[in-house]
Amino acid sequence: MLIQWFPGHMAKAKREALEKLKLVDLVIELLDARLPVSSRNPLIDDIIGNKPRLIVLNKADLADKAATKEWVEYFKQDKKAQRAVSMSTLNNKDVENIKKELKEMMAHKTQAMINKGVKPRAIRLMILGIPNVGKSTLINKLMQKNRAQTGNRPGVTKGQQWLKIGGDFELLDTPGILWPKFEDQLIGQKLALTGAIKDTVFHKDDVALFALRYFMQHYPGRLQAFYKVDEKDFEGAVPDLLMELTTKLRFGEDYSRASEKIIFDIRGGKLGSYTLDQVPVKIAEVEEGLAE
Repeated sequence: MLIQWFPGHMAKAKREALEKLKLVDLVIELLDARLPVSSRNPLIDDIIGNKPRLIVLNKADLADKAATKEWVEYFKQDKKAQRAVSMSTLNNKDVENIKKELKEMMAHKTQAMINKGVKPRAIRLMILGIPNVGKSTLINKLMQKNRAQTGNRPGVTKGQQWLKIGGDFELLDTPGILWPKFEDQLIGQKLALTGAIKDTVFHKDDVALFALRYFMQHYPGRLQAFYKVDEKDFEGAVPDLLMELTTKLRFGEDYSRASEKIIFDIRGGKLGSYTLDQVPVKIAEVEEGLAE
């Protein structure tokens, strides 16, 4: 199954973001901590270019903590980013930490203006990321009010607006931008599982089969505990497990309904925190290579 989703407003958002980039001082690249690479839109690199950026792994409360820590260290070595942090919008300290990071990134320019006798202006920001990665929620937390429209579905924010964050920041809100075609359909399945793609554009049984396969490999105990299945149930093909779960969940032979429940159970955290992307190189190996 080929998963594709690129509404017209997203193509427009890319053009507008490119036009507005010259007005901002730095960019927050917002990623989903559960899939830091798969939620990283390659189009955003073209938009940001050499503009200073802070990579933020959002929804860290839903992701595997050990994996998130590795990903933060991995992105800190990314030459495209000056800094990288993880956060949960449920934690106000994480939000304040982002403000601190942004101010430190701009400290040299702020001091240069002070040295010239000029009152530093507000730091101008742009937040870019794919749909449903938490941009509107982060904006509301930064502003401490509900100015940005939010929703637990992709494609809520469709316009652009400048938002004031106290006297320290001005933020240009932009819609989420998904890339036109997923060359790697595994990425499409991961995005579909976490809700970055509208549920109406993919077959739920395909995504449920991917989810079961991944959890069998990386989090088998979660499946056993939540769905009350035995380890021997993992010995057969994944479709067989889906069929068994369909029966256990009392959906008869309605695999679509069972698939939908599995997807929403995982999204809702009923199987615990998880990360779908693995760090490609261990940090220790990177550090060893740099030392040689």
